[in-house]
Amino acid sequence: MKQRKTKIITQHGKEVEAIAPMILSVSRATDVPAFYSEWFFNRLERGYCRWRNPFNGGDIYVSFENVQFIVFWSKNPAPLIPYISRLQEHGINCYIQYTLNDYEDERLEPGVPPLRHRIETFKRLAEMPGVGAVVWRSDPLILTDKIGIDDLLRKIDRIGNQLTGYSEKLVFSFADIAPYRKVSGNLTSHGINYQEWSKSAMLDFARQLSELNHRNSWNFRLTTCAEKIDLGEYGIAHNRCIDDELIVRIAWQDAELMKHLGMDIRQSTPDLFGQPTLPEGAIPLDGDRCAVRTRQNRDSGQRKLCCCIAAKDIGQYNTCPHGCLYCYANTSPDSARRNFLHHNPDAETIIK
Repeated sequence: MKQRKTKIITQHGKEVEAIAPMILSVSRATDVPAFYSEWFFNRLERGYCRWRNPFNGGDIYVSFENVQFIVFWSKNPAPLIPYISRLQEHGINCYIQYTLNDYEDERLEPGVPPLRHRIETFKRLAEMPGVGAVVWRSDPLILTDKIGIDDLLRKIDRIGNQLTGYSEKLVFSFADIAPYRKVSGNLTSHGINYQEWSKSAMLDFARQLSELNHRNSWNFRLTTCAEKIDLGEYGIAHNRCIDDELIVRIAWQDAELMKHLGMDIRQSTPDLFGQPTLPEGAIPLDGDRCAVRTRQNRDSGQRKLCCCIAAKDIGQYNTCPHGCLYCYANTSPDSARRNFLHHNPDAETIIK
């Protein structure tokens, strides 16, 4: 999808060129809902933000004039709750990728609230008007000398039993630590003896998770995030975390957004018994409507195994003070904490 461009006047009175996306990712790079909700909604009112490219250090202005949909990512979206109604005022729909892990005993996520509070937040968000969906992420799944497959399944079982009816999907990924030296070093320095996942361990976990989902009648759609391994024999699919199917189900009445996504909204044809018949690959919608893709929207700028559609991410690395020991997005927990403490909610960027 070709990136739109526009001219904007900054808060400093300067005319600049900006990209004008229709879908925002907020954000893979940092937890905007937990720590920068005030900043983000200040920027929404201003109509733009300035995003720093982590690879070349260059700045890009991002206009919000065309934004129709936002995908939020968070481990603690409670601070987002007071702002949800402002999205509705702007005519913007959203859903939330909510990472909800149970690593309390192991202290792998020292900066997140207690699990019971995070589960309460999940339920509250799932029931709020204006939030199209809350997707449960168990991500990443980490093996150590103290956390085995059975332990991970017990943790998921405990959470899953409380989220039944509040989410339709469970997304997970297997921790891939070796390629990230700073992550490996951080875990080791904290006495975490991690283990890499073998193919047989992945298959064993997938089989047991599928059985757990069926036995507990959760009926979650089980999916993996950016994983090469094929787990289809266990009913587990590859996920699109920024997902045109979910966006369409939430916002199919937005004709401009549907055109942007290449979605054709059609009336389904009833069969002899009056039941709707859908074209192959069609997405069922309300009543007798369905959506048919006329093109694929995969984001070529993401990792090879990522299935997400194209969206503009506006986050910045090295700004999340959750302090997760497996985090690859921070240079160090201390530098991320310093950046957070010095951020300005009225600035064009999350950090200078």
